[in-house]
Parts: sequence; structure tokens; C-alpha cells
Amino acid sequence: MSSTLFRRRTALLTAGFAAAASLALTACGTGENTGARHTPNTAADTRAAASGTDSVVTVAKSHRSTTTSKTATGSKGTKASSAAVTCTGANTKVTAQTVTRPLNHMLLTVKNTGSKTCYLYGYPALRFQDAQAVPPVVEDSQPQAVTTLGPGQSGYAGVNLSSADGSGTGGYTAKTLSVIFQNRDLDFIGSGVKVPLPSKGTYIDSSLRTTYWLSDPQDAISW
Repeated sequence: MSSTLFRRRTALLTAGFAAAASLALTACGTGENTGARHTPNTAADTRAAASGTDSVVTVAKSHRSTTTSKTATGSKGTKASSAAVTCTGANTKVTAQTVTRPLNHMLLTVKNTGSKTCYLYGYPALRFQDAQAVPPVVEDSQPQAVTTLGPGQSGYAGVNLSSADGSGTGGYTAKTLSVIFQNRDLDFIGSGVKVPLPSKGTYIDSSLRTTYWLSDPQDAISW
């Protein structure tokens, strides 16, 4: 009886150990399979993340490039359209007209023939005939701001040719006139623009004066 009972217990224990071992192996196998299945998913996730990052960088770079290009174009366009230049003989037309009132006066007219706004700095240097000296300017005629000419607009300077009472000296009749412009530093620039005078010439003497460049013709000849 005892012998039989012992054998049964031994068989049960052996079966128990076998079952436990089988469960342990199954658990290990399940863990390995789970890890094997997860690995491809992780790699796929990594590739997806990498692909997503590349897309974001590409879009960001493309956006910055487009923005910079538009800004640069707009900036250049604005500068090009708003840049003003100095009025010179190259972008203006100068004419001279003798007026009846006041006596012995002439009106110089400068018309902007260019496509950009130009500044009429200072006053005109007048060279009648072969004169070497530049006639003085009427200081009180200086405007508060530089005379500015948009395309097609005109500026003016009045010229007192000779004294009305005959007190002037060294008078003579000039047949030619050149007008020289000033730059921003008030330096005279260029060799001058030849301006036609009346065929009979223009009489001048030591009273010769000119005004600054002004925006109103009446103001110009009032000095």
C-alpha cells in the first residue's frame, strides 16, 4: 500500500514539473515573439518620424526662400521708384525768357524731363558770353526747403540783368549763356547747359544777380 502510494505521488510530482516547465517555455517563447513583432513596428515608426521631420524642414526652407524673394523684390521696387536724383542738364530742359516787369529781368525755367523726381539744389551759376566770374546770388531769396521737381514739373530762378537807373558799370551785350547746376554739397557740377538768348543778345552790367531756385515764377522775378 505504501509502495503504491509512493509511486502515485512520484508520478504526480513528475507530471507537475513537466507542466511547469512547459508553461515556462511557452511564456519565454511568447515574450520573444512579442519582441520580434514590436521591432518592425518600431522601425516603421522611426522611418515615419524621419520622413515627417524631412517634410517639415523642406516646407520650412521653401517658405523662407519664397518670403525672402518677395521681400527683396518689393524692397528693390520701392527703392527704384522712390529714389530721387539731382537735377542736371541731363534730366532737365532750361529756357530763358526776358520779362517786361520788373525791368531788366529774365526768368530761367527748368523743366524735369526725366522719369524720377529731382532736386534743384542752391542756385544757378550763370556764365554769359566768356565771363569767368559767377554772378552773386540774392541771399534773401533762399527757400526754406530744396526746390523739388517731379517728372514734368518746373522750377524757376529770377535774374536781375542790369540796373534800372543806369548805375551799373561794365555793361555789354551777351550773345550766349550757360547755366551750371549745383549738387547736394552745393558744388557746381558739369560744364553747363547752353541756353538760347534773344537773337539781338541780352544786355548785362555789374548789377547782375540771380535768385535761388524757387517753385513759383512770380517769387523768382520779385527780387
